[in-house]
Amino acid sequence: MGLSGVAVIAAAALMLSGCAADSGRGGDAPLAETAPQPAGQPAASSRAAQEIQGPAPRLVLTHAGGITVLDAASLAVVGEADLEGFNRLNPAGDGRHVLVSTGSAFKVFDAGVWTEKHGDHGHSYAAQPALTGVEFQASQSGHAVFHAGRTALFSDGSGQVEVFEPSGLAAETGALPESDVYTAPDAHHGVAVPLEEGKLLITLGDDESRRGIAVLAEGSGQNRAELVRNEDCPGVHGEAVAGPDAVVVGCEDGMLVYRGGKISKVPSPDAYGRMGNQAGSPESPVVLGDYKVDKDAPLERPTRVSLVNTETAALQLVELGTSYSFRSLGRGPSGEALILGTDGSLRIIDPLTGSVTSNIPVVAAWEESETWQDPRPTLFVQGSTAYVTEPASSAIHAVDLASGKVIKSADLPHVPNELTGVSG
Repeated sequence: MGLSGVAVIAAAALMLSGCAADSGRGGDAPLAETAPQPAGQPAASSRAAQEIQGPAPRLVLTHAGGITVLDAASLAVVGEADLEGFNRLNPAGDGRHVLVSTGSAFKVFDAGVWTEKHGDHGHSYAAQPALTGVEFQASQSGHAVFHAGRTALFSDGSGQVEVFEPSGLAAETGALPESDVYTAPDAHHGVAVPLEEGKLLITLGDDESRRGIAVLAEGSGQNRAELVRNEDCPGVHGEAVAGPDAVVVGCEDGMLVYRGGKISKVPSPDAYGRMGNQAGSPESPVVLGDYKVDKDAPLERPTRVSLVNTETAALQLVELGTSYSFRSLGRGPSGEALILGTDGSLRIIDPLTGSVTSNIPVVAAWEESETWQDPRPTLFVQGSTAYVTEPASSAIHAVDLASGKVIKSADLPHVPNELTGVSG
């Protein structure tokens, strides 16, 4: 079926030209009324891009058989694309594109909103969202991580790491941006994080176990000297960035922290205390993580979360009184720790004290499926708004974190699964 038509928001039918003086969300700005295009068309500029008043953030969701894009302010559907299979979403890092992990590739999806800077001002544009037809070939495409101005793709099936500047995704030639390729010694379910000064953090492991991380110096291809490593991290999984200069990964018995050129271990208080999923914030030195203690459980439904201070190595465990899933963790604009519980409420936690400061009812109570690919309520934060999907009713809700209230809800045309967004 390809892309659906663009939903035009009539209340904002002002066509603006010239320099964008308003740098606000601009979510109600009109969109170009172009005919739907099939998936795989290159360059959003060829899809009748229209200048709008200011940046217009969008949300990108997966569903069975495709991708749906919403205006982040109105929650109106602005486009769809067909894409079969189980697909995972990764922000590309440029505020415009999303990298879709399909298993055999990282496909480049253009969410159709962007801003071009011109000195002290910018021009913002909107076009129909679309799969661009550009893709990075991969063997078991996994995580894509943006940090320090670059994006790193990790292929679990080969151990290949591809690093590039995401600004190159906007090239109208339809070609892939120039990238540097490094291959880990052994393939494994891993992740790579670009660091300052061209350095690269990679996980260590093979097809039987995962054990730690290494930091490599700036270089090209395999020509990267190893600077430091730590193999005291069984089951290494996930990554997050905290404050200005700390990167963490989770272990089955704690968390590794890379900071100031050194790797340190924050141990769990339990022999098995897994913190495999994390959420970091540039506004806080504290990393929010899950916390699981039953190694043999088919699906553990934990009720505690972890808070790890990357500056002091202090660890707090916070009891929520409800369980949650790996898609329940997020951070607020000031570094607040956010957790969506299976009781349907969004909790806001002070990351330094561990105190629950707010408890906001958002969705109906739910139970996590034992199949991790199945849809479940998912949290995504953009600015001061937390977005929560509700697969049971095919809905999405916007929560204003300042007031602690649900400010908008919308029905969706499909059952939502993964959720991310672009700033425009």
